[in-house]
Amino acid sequence: MGAIEFSLIFFGSMFFFLGIGVPIAVALGGLSVALVWLFWGTNPLNMLVLRSYGMASAFELLAVPLFVFMANMLERSKIADDLYQTMSKFAGSRPGGLAAGTVLICMIFAAMAGISGAATVSMGILALPAMLSRGYNTKLALGSIAAGGSLGILIPPSVTMIIYGVIAQVSVGRLYAGGVGPGLLLVVLFLIYIIVRARLNPEIAPGLPEEELVSWPEKLRSLTGLILPIGLVVAVLGSILTGAASVSEAAAVGAIGSMLAALLKRGLNFRMFHEAAVNTLMVSSLIFWIVIGAAAFATLYTAMGAANLIQGMVLGLEVNRYVILAVMMAILLVMGMVIETTGIIMIAVPVMVPIATALGFDPIWFGVLFIINMEIGFLTPPFGYNLFYLKGVAPKSVKLTEIYTSVIPFVLLMILGLAICIAFPGIITWLPDKVFG
Repeated sequence: MGAIEFSLIFFGSMFFFLGIGVPIAVALGGLSVALVWLFWGTNPLNMLVLRSYGMASAFELLAVPLFVFMANMLERSKIADDLYQTMSKFAGSRPGGLAAGTVLICMIFAAMAGISGAATVSMGILALPAMLSRGYNTKLALGSIAAGGSLGILIPPSVTMIIYGVIAQVSVGRLYAGGVGPGLLLVVLFLIYIIVRARLNPEIAPGLPEEELVSWPEKLRSLTGLILPIGLVVAVLGSILTGAASVSEAAAVGAIGSMLAALLKRGLNFRMFHEAAVNTLMVSSLIFWIVIGAAAFATLYTAMGAANLIQGMVLGLEVNRYVILAVMMAILLVMGMVIETTGIIMIAVPVMVPIATALGFDPIWFGVLFIINMEIGFLTPPFGYNLFYLKGVAPKSVKLTEIYTSVIPFVLLMILGLAICIAFPGIITWLPDKVFG
């Protein structure tokens, strides 16, 4: 059987199983095992086992459960409460201040937690009722929380970047440094949109009433709530970007730091620790099973020569390389609407990264563009995770259709940010080059 026929059978079968609800780890791994056994018998199955074990035991992946545990501890330690109180006292008096401050809190939370759900859920519980009770437009409030929460995918320490780095075989530290510029760019775009819209129409995002404003001494006292989160960010990201620790070692620092933060907030107890540990076990097991299934898929696909065939076909096209890049970005946007982020990485990276490298694109630059697409996928219907996180904590009066439509302006802003990063690669590459040489 030729590589073309094999590709049609493999991808056709995979999307069929995904369509009927089969978990992606089973769809990738199980299908790979079945096809190897069908075409070559049982002996080559050893190859799948060895490759899967080698990928799943990569040292960098040790950081995944540690960062997930860190995020779970921070979500339960009430640090978000202090951040929100400080933000509301400083920014709440201005039109759009609560929404803009919520985005800034999500940015800080992203730099602590490494995953999207923690900030989305925390702000959905804290900020959403506060904004709605003060007369904020429902869609503006929902959209700012969903978009701000998605920053956890891009701003380090991102768990998604770790998985991408292992599969694409690029430096996770460089990916982290490359994600800082685009992350700040998206935050600026979000803030400009919120502030301009609130200035043009203050009724949709009113400032706090006079009786709720606080004095400057009280504002300054509230800054003590920033000590723990900023200290944790400096400890984790500082140790990575200065080269003092590897990503996995920094993740251990973050995990211990999150426990200390919970202890200082007097929230650390056995029940909290147990809940965080169990949730970490569930999420990490899901990620590692997907990694194992993807390793089997990549091994089989490479052995059949299909990856080389696709690369040769694409590179043989007589078009500008940026046209090919635009097509890959569009494919990732569509995949983000219907497939889980880790699954997209496992399916697309073995095919797209060799093409991008052969076209002469910087692998770190392409990797960050890939991650931005994954971030957009957290907001795009019908299966954007942040949409459902938000629905789970929003008041019952908020409809899912309202959440879907609330993210449209922010998705467009993220696509604009993606285009800016393509037009000006230095936004991504400057910091990695400065830090790592």
